[in-house]
Amino acid sequence: MSRAKRSNDWGFPRWRSYGAASEAQQVRMCDRHGCDRPGNCPAPKSPNSPERWYFCSEHAGEYNRNWDYFQGLDAEERASREQAEQRDAGGFQGSAFYGWGGPGDGTRSRDEMRALAVLELETDADFEAVRKSWRRLAKVNHPDVRPGDKDAAERFQAIQAAYDVLRVAEERRTWKPTGSSAGDRA
Repeated sequence: MSRAKRSNDWGFPRWRSYGAASEAQQVRMCDRHGCDRPGNCPAPKSPNSPERWYFCSEHAGEYNRNWDYFQGLDAEERASREQAEQRDAGGFQGSAFYGWGGPGDGTRSRDEMRALAVLELETDADFEAVRKSWRRLAKVNHPDVRPGDKDAAERFQAIQAAYDVLRVAEERRTWKPTGSSAGDRA
C-alpha cells in the first residue's frame, strides 16, 4: 500500500499553489547598455513620468547621483523652487546637532563630554570658557615651548582635537538658516 505524500501547506489549502510553479522565472535585465545583471531597481525616465528604467543596484546609485530634480526649468523657476526646497527643509538641517549622541548631559554628545574632560572643564561650560581653556593649555603644551617633550606634544594634539570637536558642535548649535523668513516678507 502506497502512502500519500505529505503536502507542504501546513493545513492552509490556499498555500498549495503559491510558489509551486516550476517554470523559469522571467528576469528583467539592467537597462544600462552592456550590463548583464538583473535590473530590479526602478528609476523614473523623467520627472513626473510613469515610465521607468530598471537598473542593477550599482547603476541605480550612479543614476541617483546624477539626477537633476530641476531639469527642464528656466533659471528663475529653478531658483524659486530651490529656495522653497531649502526653506522647507531648513528645520531638518537645523536639527542636525540633536543627533543620536548617546550618553551625556542631554545637550552634548559623548565626544563633546570627552573633549570637555581633556580641556579640564565642567560639563556645563560655555564656548567662551572652552576657548579660554584651550588657549591656556595650548600655550603650556605647545611643541615650540617644550621642544623634545613627547608627552607635551601628544597632550597638545589632544587639546587641539578636543577644541575642534567643541568648535564644530558650537557652530552646529548656532547655525541659522539663510533666506527669507516671515519677518522679511512683511
